[in-house]
Amino acid sequence: MNPLRFLILTAVFPALLAIKAGAAAPADVRFSNEAADTTRINNILMEAIGQDFRSSGECIEWLGRKFMDTPYVGGTLECDGEEKLTVNLDGLDCTTFVETVVAMAYTIGERRSSWRDFVYNLERIRYRGGNMDGYPSRLHYISDWIVDNTHRGNIAEATGNIPHADHMVKTLDFMTEHRNLYPALGDSATFERLKSVQIGYRSHRFPYIKTQNVGKKDTNAAMKSGDIVALTTKTPGLDISHMGIIVKQDGVPYMLHASSSGKKVEITPYPISEYLHKNRNLTGIRIIRLKDW
Repeated sequence: MNPLRFLILTAVFPALLAIKAGAAAPADVRFSNEAADTTRINNILMEAIGQDFRSSGECIEWLGRKFMDTPYVGGTLECDGEEKLTVNLDGLDCTTFVETVVAMAYTIGERRSSWRDFVYNLERIRYRGGNMDGYPSRLHYISDWIVDNTHRGNIAEATGNIPHADHMVKTLDFMTEHRNLYPALGDSATFERLKSVQIGYRSHRFPYIKTQNVGKKDTNAAMKSGDIVALTTKTPGLDISHMGIIVKQDGVPYMLHASSSGKKVEITPYPISEYLHKNRNLTGIRIIRLKDW
């Protein structure tokens, strides 16, 4: 090993341990099946480290395909009582699928292969500031997820660099306006904390690519396999209603996602441009990327 690199690692490693000391302890993690989940995570990470990925996007696509045919299960993060860092590989929705893959990609980028490191990275991307502190600390709105993780250098939004990018302005208040849909918001203190988070997203301006522009050749060419794609919606108070991973076939972007209609993780049978046209409540897409290692 290069001596300078050794000295840098020696200096940095204690700091990393100190940071990880604040991560969720095993008692704060809620597994669907702890023995099976931890074993599967370790196996996927060990196999991935043996691959020769040329980019983080290539790693994300590879990881996403590892979850093909996993059943779609909604609402796995919701629980009564105290917020827990939930890990459930037996059933995924669109958000937990993307978060699981991204957390694994980070862990691989660190050349680590333990489920404990994965859990640390999952908390790092799922919660505000990387720390779980009750239900309102979870990054529920994807715009909030993007802003917070971008600020901490975890991801970068590429939407503005894609041809035909436009902007949308929305006030994000769907959750508090539909309080009855979220059992945790029955607690007044939790409700008020989430309302205070939403204040920062009044008239929130963000980039997107309109549905009619997604299928254009220059737009297709700018998207990469392994990009995270977030689908914007007409629904009042909500920014994003679905997420997935771009998979390019013959240069055309398709979407690898946890599908509620297909009831499993699958690749759309038609390009993402057609998927958008078939879903009239969708208005376009945003593209997010992990930084290369």
